[in-house]
Amino acid sequence: MLTKAPRGTKDILPSESKKWQYIEDMIRKHCDLYGIKEIRTPMFEHTELVQRGVGETTDIVQKEMYTFLDRGNRSITLKPEGTAPAVRAFIENNLYNEAQPTKLFYITPIFRYERPQAGRLREHHQFGIEIFGSKEPSCDAEAISVAMELFNKLGIKNLELNINSIGCPVCRKEYNKALKEYLRPNLDKLCDTCRDRFERNPLRILDCKVESCQKVAKDAPIILDYLCDECKQHFEGLKKYLDALQYKYNVNPRIVRGLDYYTKTVFEIVYNGIGSQGTVCGGGRYDGLIEECGGPSMPAVGFGMGIERLMLVLEDQNIELDTKAGIDIFIAALGENAGIEAFKIVFKLRKDGISADNDHMGRSLKSQMKYADKINARFTAILGDNEISSGKIILKNMSSGEQNEVAIDKLSDILKKIL
Repeated sequence: MLTKAPRGTKDILPSESKKWQYIEDMIRKHCDLYGIKEIRTPMFEHTELVQRGVGETTDIVQKEMYTFLDRGNRSITLKPEGTAPAVRAFIENNLYNEAQPTKLFYITPIFRYERPQAGRLREHHQFGIEIFGSKEPSCDAEAISVAMELFNKLGIKNLELNINSIGCPVCRKEYNKALKEYLRPNLDKLCDTCRDRFERNPLRILDCKVESCQKVAKDAPIILDYLCDECKQHFEGLKKYLDALQYKYNVNPRIVRGLDYYTKTVFEIVYNGIGSQGTVCGGGRYDGLIEECGGPSMPAVGFGMGIERLMLVLEDQNIELDTKAGIDIFIAALGENAGIEAFKIVFKLRKDGISADNDHMGRSLKSQMKYADKINARFTAILGDNEISSGKIILKNMSSGEQNEVAIDKLSDILKKIL
């Protein structure tokens, strides 16, 4: 067990981390186009925040949280999603007093105790955005466009955008009555968790993954038939904005999302090529959450995107990321004096912004060159006593095999021109 990662976790090795860095860098640049600024919240929060923010009747709170008492006997929970911590930071730092909307994004680890499977680990990573302060459907459409355009930049095809409205507390009340009337004759066929949800939040039953509950809920009333005028108008507004962006979408009345805080808009972006875990992005509006967590009454909308799942889609569609492989130059050295000089040259190259390396293992020249090839060095140079005396070195392009003699003190300038 000592040398095995805990179940549901995964090491990201150097061969993969370049891809992660590429995507994370793309996310940051992409968000900058929308005026969305990065926020970083703690890895853990007070359990009460998560319970109140995510919802007592959700699978996350009831089954999946990593919760413990710290040494001060305080209940602490590892972050199971990104929205509640962002809301807490928004309130605590009085960001609601600034000009609105406030647009935030994060790239963060997420922890949920669930059955590990492809694209869903107990520790996974999430890119999310939160737009605070606007009730307009244009913000819902903008949130969707952030996700859709990121997928477009990555070259991902064959995605489905599904949207729905789950109403507000006013129309949800009427819908819950109708839903309970429908479910009541089949209470005995629901799982224990859903029987508990029946009185407190029957909408959550529609999101249950247990097969018997899915069968019962199959013909349940549709919430779109119960929307109040305000929610109808908002949903129609969202569709107009999506039409303006020429996005194709499906209205799917079965989408409710797995978190209690959603109101009005909910959406999922789905790719069917990676099995049951096909939702690659999901989100919606949560107009009551800021007030529920102790802040002012203020609307908000956002989404979460699993990065591991995104990686699966890229792999399934054979999309190669334009990641820079290897280092710029490897300096091979012959002898102790040359080793010290090579060390100095590499140090200067790095200060000049050129990735460089030299031998630290006492390898023979032949072994050094094999190592340079193995680490995908773009250029190599061999340094010995003769090169030190002449002040010149042979620079070899490892791809073309072309060799040129260059002055050692000009090596940095030359590499900057050809890299």
